[in-house]
Amino acid sequence: MKEFLPELLQTAVIIVFHIVLRWILVGVVKRFSRRSNRLEHRTGLVIKYIDFGIIFLIIFGLILVWGVQFEDVGFVMSSVFAVIGIAFFAQWSILSNVTSGIIMFFTFPYKIGDFIIIHDKEYDFEGTIEDIKGFHVVMRTTKDEIITYPNSLMLQKGVTVVKPDDLDEFLNEDDKNVKEQPID
Repeated sequence: MKEFLPELLQTAVIIVFHIVLRWILVGVVKRFSRRSNRLEHRTGLVIKYIDFGIIFLIIFGLILVWGVQFEDVGFVMSSVFAVIGIAFFAQWSILSNVTSGIIMFFTFPYKIGDFIIIHDKEYDFEGTIEDIKGFHVVMRTTKDEIITYPNSLMLQKGVTVVKPDDLDEFLNEDDKNVKEQPID
């Protein structure tokens, strides 16, 4: 029993430390969300990422405490990260979209309900933002179409936010332009 006491104490310290760390990080994210008027859904998404990270750190700490040699853990972790790295390289857009989703949470200049225009080389996408998810932004066009646009491209393209006061004027201008163009 005495030989397990240090491991039990270290286990308790690791778990308590990470629970307190999670509590602090979640508090910071929620405070930021309230100050910047972010939606609860997006806040929940970032908190989910924090939870995954904390769980990973707890498992890693417990593996070290309960007698697994660091060299063995290092070998296993390097193998796991090599496989994950190859998988993410094969599907790099997954990692870039998740990273972009986190960046957009903290620095996104537009929010759900805003009418935006995404300036793409071939076609400008425009519509009202209905939701911002971990991988993509969901927009509804003026023709009532649903568009999903990847988060990584949202950070790479120019985006114009049409102010609510100017939205009616902007939409009426578009209708005039469509009516005035001759049909071939």
